[in-house]
Amino acid sequence: MAPGSGGGQTLWLFNKSSEIIRPIKKMRVLFIFIDGLGIGERNPSYNPCGEDKTGILCNFSDECPREIPFQGVCIPLEAALGIPDLPQSATGQTALLTGVNAAKLNGKHRNGFPNKVLREVLKEKSLLRQLKEAGRKPIFMNAYRPIFFKLDDRFKWLLSTTTVANLAAGLPFFTLEDIAAGRSIYQDFTNKDLIRRGFQIPEFTPEKAGEILGGQSRNYDFVLYEYFKTDRAGHSQDYETAKVEIQKLGRFLERFLLTVDLSETQIILTSDHGNIEDLRVKTHTLNPVMTLLWGPLTNTWVERLHSLTDVTPTILSAFEKA
Repeated sequence: MAPGSGGGQTLWLFNKSSEIIRPIKKMRVLFIFIDGLGIGERNPSYNPCGEDKTGILCNFSDECPREIPFQGVCIPLEAALGIPDLPQSATGQTALLTGVNAAKLNGKHRNGFPNKVLREVLKEKSLLRQLKEAGRKPIFMNAYRPIFFKLDDRFKWLLSTTTVANLAAGLPFFTLEDIAAGRSIYQDFTNKDLIRRGFQIPEFTPEKAGEILGGQSRNYDFVLYEYFKTDRAGHSQDYETAKVEIQKLGRFLERFLLTVDLSETQIILTSDHGNIEDLRVKTHTLNPVMTLLWGPLTNTWVERLHSLTDVTPTILSAFEKA
């Protein structure tokens, strides 16, 4: 019987033995945020997710929830947050990183960077800040270009949701030197964007970047990584561009999953809104966001995760029990 079918009762086909059956010395959580990745229709004329040769991202609305490679599961998360109109980045990401219904608080969805209302929520309830104050060791794995470090601090607070969340926690930001040393990766994990800008930085294969993320995760209790080229590819409405991004992301995830210890690491990959899964439209979509789970808490998390606002409290609960 397929997941979600029959008698109104959800039956999960993934291995129940993945639940914790022995004490775990140290629980780690990795949060991979992929901008603009929804669960769309199974139609290869406008949905490139089926192009992922690893099968990790081949998730469609007619077969979700479903099992995915590496004993994971794909579930949908509601992204509209009870507010009419298309979900947007600033409110969606704030909801993900605080547990607050940012769209409702703001009165509408907000695109781009957080406004004052959202920044105040992030300053107080940033997931990174909450974990740090609880005595955990969180990190934001994205490296930043030199221009960022030259900005006045007041301007840094006007940037992306993840930047504000990290500032609120008082955590350091990685540099390009950290990329070269294998301690961090860029938002374009191949570094091609940096190389085109003239930076002397090695080009990474998706596999190399996945190894770095997986390897570095052993040094922290919680890791956040952000990837947003998927959203840009979706806005381009160019199938070949989107296909390249999906295939590249699949390769990155496959090697990452081969690198981490899934018996002691809980992984969540999710998004802020749909986009790349429907290239017929240039805007975001109303589709639920693709949410992928691996690790010993997967079955528990499946029951807890329904909306973007559930992500932060669910992650925090993992450390309460660890």
